[in-house]
Amino acid sequence: MLDYSILEPEGVLVLKPDAPLKQEDFTGLSEAVGAYIAKHGKLHGVLVYAKKFPGWEDLSGFSAHMHFVREHRTKVARIAAATDSIVADVVESIVKYFTPAEVRRFHFAEFDEALAWVKI
Repeated sequence: MLDYSILEPEGVLVLKPDAPLKQEDFTGLSEAVGAYIAKHGKLHGVLVYAKKFPGWEDLSGFSAHMHFVREHRTKVARIAAATDSIVADVVESIVKYFTPAEVRRFHFAEFDEALAWVKI
């Protein structure tokens, strides 16, 4: 499951994945983010907050995730990951090739620091 919220005044999308990501996780998320961007023009940041990255349930979950990234990648200034996942370092390097956004990794316990950084 992918829990998410958009911090309206800050323009920050907070994502909290706690189970393998499914295609359905991105349906409501895409609608909410699309509506926010239509109203405000962009997101200041995205903060992924997860002790460990749960991966994807199947290929359709991965595909939906990549579609979401492709649709919104130019509308985000910063991306932070607050995680202790060993996969984070690799993901950080890969994400930099898919988006012009600044990307930075924080430890899971550094949620407040990560949030302050993505707020710009």
